[in-house]
Parts: sequence; C-alpha cells; structure tokens
Amino acid sequence: MNKIAERPLNGDVEDDDEDEGNDGREAWERTYAEDRSWEDLQEDESGLLRPIDNTAIYHAQYRRRLRALASTTATARIQKGLIRYVYIVVDLSKAASERDFRPSRMAVIGKQVETFIREFFDQNPLSHVGLVTIKDGIAHCLTELGGSPESHIKALMGKLECSGDASLQNALELVLGYLNQIPSHGHREVLILYSALSTCDPGDLMETIQKCKKSKIRCSVIGLAAEMFICKHLCQDTGGTYSVALDETHFKELILEHAPPPPAITEYATASLIKMGFPQRAAEGSVAICTCHEEAKTGGGYTCPRCKVRVCELPTECRICGLTLISSPHLARSYHHLFPIVLFDEVSPSQNDLHNSFPNTCFGCQQSLLSQGNKPGLSVTCRKCKQLFCLDCDIYIHESLHNCPGCESSRLSKSISSAQ
Repeated sequence: MNKIAERPLNGDVEDDDEDEGNDGREAWERTYAEDRSWEDLQEDESGLLRPIDNTAIYHAQYRRRLRALASTTATARIQKGLIRYVYIVVDLSKAASERDFRPSRMAVIGKQVETFIREFFDQNPLSHVGLVTIKDGIAHCLTELGGSPESHIKALMGKLECSGDASLQNALELVLGYLNQIPSHGHREVLILYSALSTCDPGDLMETIQKCKKSKIRCSVIGLAAEMFICKHLCQDTGGTYSVALDETHFKELILEHAPPPPAITEYATASLIKMGFPQRAAEGSVAICTCHEEAKTGGGYTCPRCKVRVCELPTECRICGLTLISSPHLARSYHHLFPIVLFDEVSPSQNDLHNSFPNTCFGCQQSLLSQGNKPGLSVTCRKCKQLFCLDCDIYIHESLHNCPGCESSRLSKSISSAQ
C-alpha cells in the first residue's frame, strides 16, 4: 500500500516535466527573452524610449556603400567581368547546426543564398551559377553551372541537412575541375559560406590554393564563426575578399556585395570577341525535343539559330553546337555595369531651408519630402538635372533602374522639341 501511495500521478509527472522545460519562467517571459525586443528601443533627446528607426539606419548604410563604390571607381577606370561563372560552396557540416544565428546557421544560409541567387541573376543575366555542398568531409556538386535561379534554389532547399566535418580542400579541388573547363573569356569565381572553425583535408591545402591562383579563380569566403588564417590566406592569394558575419543582417549585406561584377584581375583582364546567338521563340503549337531535359515538349522554348535545336530558357549554352544563346534584354541589362549612374548629392534639411526654390515632392514617386512638422527631410539631388529624389527612389534608381528619371525626361523633352 505504501508503494501505491508513493507512486506519482500522471498529472504530477507532466507538471514536473513542464517546469523543467520552462526553466521556471512564464510564457510571456520566454517570449521576451527569445525576441530580445528591448534591443529595438533607443533613448531620444527628451529621455523617452522610442523604437529604432530601421529605415534611417538602412538608408545610412546604403549611402555609405554607394560612397565606397564611387570612391573606388573614380580613382581609375576599372574593367569588370560581365560573363561570370560562380560556384557557391555551402558548408553543411555539423557546425552549420549551431544556433547563434536564429533559428540556425543552416536556415539563415539557405534563406540568404536564395536571396543572393535571385539578385545575382538580376544583375548578371549573362552569368552562370553552380552549387557545391560540404558535409562528412566530402564535397558534393549539387547543381552544375546554369542560368536558372529556380532550379538552383529548389535543389538547395531539398538538401539542407548538416553532418560531419568540413573539408575546404575537397571543395576547392571539385570546383577546380569544373572551372578549368570554362573558356578564357569567362571570369571564374568561388564564394564559400563557411561555418566551421577547422578543415579536415586529405592533402596539402596550400598546393590547392596555388592551383586556384594559377587557374585564375577568384576565391572569396564569408565566415559565420571566428576568423580563420587559412581562409584569409586563400582570399589574399586569389584576389578575393574575406569577411566574418556578425548577425543575419550583416551576413545579408556581405553576401549581396558579391552580386555586382567585381573588378577584373589586372594581369588576366584581356578583351576578346565572343560569338553569341539570339534565338527566336518557338511557336506555341510546335512540338520538339528539348535538349535541356531530353524530352518532347509542346510550345514555348527557343530555337538555336545555328543548329536549330530547342532550348527551354535563356541565357544558356547550346548543348549541340556550344553557341552562347541570349536575348537582347539580357545584353542591355549587363550594360549598366560598364557605365554606372553617378552618385547623387545629399541635400540636408538646412540646405533645403536656404533654397526655397527646391520642390517639396520627390521627382520620382511624387511623394512629399517633408517630415513631421512640415520640415524638409533628408533627400538627394542629381548632379546633372538637379532634380530632387527621396532616399527610397535613390535606392531604386541605383540598384534597379540604373537611369536617372530626371535626365531621361529632359533628354526626351529636348528630342520632342527638336522634332517639332
């Protein structure tokens, strides 16, 4: 009878388990502890707590990045590679399961790689990307070099599992084998997203680094842990960049810096003519065998102008005759990297007060430039047309449009007046 009386009830056991899992905290305490919402507050001039203006911080960071790019391009005429062949190496070792990035390093990498691939093809329509993963000391080729962002993203999201150790040498040797087949006009790059603090290699990693340098492969590394000497040495020898992410926002900034074409390496920057084909879109009712998927498809696709075979999407390389197939919009979208739009000048609120002739609306979106209290806010102006733009339009013009609406409208009005 004593044993029966001393046996705890099921409800008591569940309560004990819940207390252990909750660490003695209430639900609302755990919510605030996980979200760390107090970090989103700042003290204003009157001593009151107000939410941090993330928009202003984002605009300030963007303007600093623009000024840095403008300072590098203003000193010398920089040649850039418009046809890039980039392998993204993703470290999926057990170090990627660490939770210092929420919810884990692996989840953050998957999210930001998807963002990077879409941005990369938007800015580099003539380029190709491939994916390589590292786990269990082995490098796996997830996708070959191609121009379809959806296929790369789908393949990566289906393989987000981490285990074992990372091997930097195996990843570089695998990428070397693929990039050595690239023609000389293509710029060869490797972007490594490294989570581990060590590398388990079967041979001499220094010899592999020299092979990358000899093959003109630019290697860049973004670390998610502490700085490693071997990663820094790899980037310095091959002309790449090495950086360590502090948090998810910083990691996104670092990876998106690799989307625009980097300056070409001086001794390898040679001009060359490239044969390209501009295929016509096939009729909707036509049936042909697609060389991409090796199956018959009805309608859509494009016909190679040289060998007349069918391909599904552009840009790509014909698998039969090897001709590079693109469309005219792809070529036009690559043009803005050669002649980037100049940096707009900042107009402080005090300057706007002194010059009452400045308009109170943005020339791009026609929204008011006045802040709270009908006071002029921070804006920018084009050096040529002197039109005023808000900071959101400034970002859109430099990152997506790549043309000043004020300059284009004045050029259009001059052409109309001359025609009349």
